[in-house]
Amino acid sequence: MSEPIEILRGVVHPWYCDAFGHMNVRWYSHFFDDAAFHIWPLYWGSHKKMLDEFGIHTVVASATIKFQKELVTGDLILVDCLLTRIGRKSCTFTERMLHVDTKEVHATYETVEVFFNPQTRKSTEIPVVIKRALDSATKIASHQH
Repeated sequence: MSEPIEILRGVVHPWYCDAFGHMNVRWYSHFFDDAAFHIWPLYWGSHKKMLDEFGIHTVVASATIKFQKELVTGDLILVDCLLTRIGRKSCTFTERMLHVDTKEVHATYETVEVFFNPQTRKSTEIPVVIKRALDSATKIASHQH
């Protein structure tokens, strides 16, 4: 597992809240999805770089949100990301939505990203240089503890 990397900050605006005064579930998805665009530039490079160099990119095969504690208007949040699994053709990231002041986790978002060849429309193995970069992110984290 990698160390958490901060990938987004935000504020819970009143128009994000439902009739009960809590941030509506649709906005958790919004924050997590926006944050996910920052993952690859931090771990290896952009999807464009993957496509240019290897003719591949990643696609989200599954996404699971777990809600742990409600957020209300005015709450400041940050989203961080951990690389939690590296496979042969996919990897798993866990994003966490934390309250800026308390550092409490309010929700998690786990995605499985599959390496994908748009020409063949099939999954493909993770290129060696990308796998090395991902492996090194997890090794650095394990040596820091």
